[in-house]
Amino acid sequence: MSKYFYNNITISGLPGGGSTTLLKLLKEELKLDGWRGFSGGEFMRAYALEKGLFRQDAGIHHDSRHYEDDFDRLIDYGMKEKVSQEEKWIIESWLSSFMAQGVPGVLKVLIYCSDDSVRIDRIVNRDKVTVEKAKLNMLDRYHANLSKWSRMYKKEWEKWVVLEGKATSNEPINFWKDNLYDLVIDTYSTNQQETLQKVLKKLEIKN
Repeated sequence: MSKYFYNNITISGLPGGGSTTLLKLLKEELKLDGWRGFSGGEFMRAYALEKGLFRQDAGIHHDSRHYEDDFDRLIDYGMKEKVSQEEKWIIESWLSSFMAQGVPGVLKVLIYCSDDSVRIDRIVNRDKVTVEKAKLNMLDRYHANLSKWSRMYKKEWEKWVVLEGKATSNEPINFWKDNLYDLVIDTYSTNQQETLQKVLKKLEIKN
């Protein structure tokens, strides 16, 4: 039985918010106690290899029998499977906390930055791209992903969110809605170490 109040952690947020940085800090802080951390891309590779969806030496090409939506759904539900059946996982991805809705023992963290110019600057520095390219990429990815996932997970949204009273039926789907999370942190006003400490305090070791 876990000595923590939560068995697993999911971290979600949009690009430039600081979710990847938080993942790295938590992995370092909790590694001696057996916690493992993955970004969405890392999780996809690890889970797909575990399930035999592609060979490690064949690159990241899923089985041709899977359509793109089917493969993505399989990976997303793999996150739900992991935090439902195992302990000490830290999974960071846009949808990891949405997939953990209704799963007991998961600390769902939303990381965001309330100043878009700061988000863009972080992406510029991280990816070594121009400001305009960072803006375009940020907006394009957001709208493309939201559109796709809203179509893919309309039924889940209704079941996990609307029927649970966390959103109304006429409300647009928003996977980063504050009340879907146990902890919401604005990294514009909270630095990296403060953010880490907030999560550790929420995680808290049982006496």
